[in-house]
Amino acid sequence: MWLEILLTSVLGFAIYWFISRDKEETLPLEDGWWGPGTRPTGREDESIHPFKVETSDEEIHDLHQRIDKFRFTPPLEDSCFHYGFNSNYLKKVISYWRNEFNWKKQVEILNRYPHFKTKIEGLDIHFIHVKPPQLPAGRTPKPLLMVHGWPGSFYEFYKIIPLLTDPKNHGLSDEHVFEVICPSIPGYGFSEASSKKGFNSVATARIFYKLMLRLGFQEFYIQGGDWGALICTNMAQLVPSHVKGLHLNMALVLSNFSTLTLLLGRRFGRFLGYTERDVELLYPVKEKVFYSLMRESGYMHIQCTKPDTVGSALNDSPVGLAAYILEKFSTWTNTEFRYLEDGGLERKFSLDDLLTNVMLYWTTATIVSSQRFYKENLGQGWMTQKHERMKVYVPTGFSAFPSELIHTPEKWEGEEGQPLLPARATALGQWDGPAPSPGTPSVPTTLSFGSEEALSTAHPHTLEGADRG
Repeated sequence: MWLEILLTSVLGFAIYWFISRDKEETLPLEDGWWGPGTRPTGREDESIHPFKVETSDEEIHDLHQRIDKFRFTPPLEDSCFHYGFNSNYLKKVISYWRNEFNWKKQVEILNRYPHFKTKIEGLDIHFIHVKPPQLPAGRTPKPLLMVHGWPGSFYEFYKIIPLLTDPKNHGLSDEHVFEVICPSIPGYGFSEASSKKGFNSVATARIFYKLMLRLGFQEFYIQGGDWGALICTNMAQLVPSHVKGLHLNMALVLSNFSTLTLLLGRRFGRFLGYTERDVELLYPVKEKVFYSLMRESGYMHIQCTKPDTVGSALNDSPVGLAAYILEKFSTWTNTEFRYLEDGGLERKFSLDDLLTNVMLYWTTATIVSSQRFYKENLGQGWMTQKHERMKVYVPTGFSAFPSELIHTPEKWEGEEGQPLLPARATALGQWDGPAPSPGTPSVPTTLSFGSEEALSTAHPHTLEGADRG
């Protein structure tokens, strides 16, 4: 009798577990007010206003004065980029910045696309909105929201936008033509920073959802990397019926499954679904996961705990700000660049593009508010928020470069099904399909989320939290 009761209980628990684990959950769609003071009475102004990036001689003169006062610290011999940004190469960068970089010209480049601002939940939200210059007869563009991360900006999408909005004139098929919206995360660039504590990725996702509704889009595609990956994942968790497809070019899967398989994968890799490439990029775990995290996550610990302290120094020194930001562009492009005197920066980027991104932090004085985003999202520890334990039930694609700080096996990306169109980079800056190099967005134009038929039959993605941090 007791055996029958035990077997019945076990069977009942197993059935419950299998049923409950497939239940589609969504995050509650709440509301918020992140502007200064208390929320005013009445309806929020929903108007959308054109915006233009501007500069002045005074702004440039102040920058030059601060650069001229830079205090140089000689690097250790043969240290390359192992101690951070090599100050010998930094001298070259700031010399170019001071004497050759033309900020007024870069402002003109920034203004090539239409900029706008609109007030949502008390914050002025900046975004660019680029429509296709031409469309095949009877066709409508697919709305695509693209979200940057740290230490990036909306500018990282500039070189791929023409491929998405005008593919035919760039030698690509016009089967899929996109209408692109690239917002700045609140507290980054031209989007107003929160005046309240607690502004995290879920609040950002809700604001960007409201932005898309305000622009007239009931259904849309979303793409993100770094914080953008987490924000877009949260959007899919909030309003899955509005998200037609999700593409991520960075993900960290946090689950008991991934932890267990990581520990067992070296010996039982094939049984656990690992590919030879997975084993190559993850093992030995001590070196390629734990030591890698220790080497490259120091900034995260600072920004998760006391962002305002280091931010005060960076907000006062343009040279310090450039070194802090550009060191990430070196190591996060290829960890082997640590062994180079120049960090390999100019192998993949131009100094004009790199410094334009730095200027978007410097001229807006948003480095502190951008770093606070870490504390709001990670300051309470891992796996403490509901969305980190939730799955995503929209068609999802994931792209990864071989030089990611932490490799994510496809098995982790979809524990119960494969993501839609998993595009893998075959070499640094090289895609299976056409795409720009990693500094420009990691979005293959073959992204397109496939055909409508593929969308309808795609398996749900089971990413449980996406973020490098």
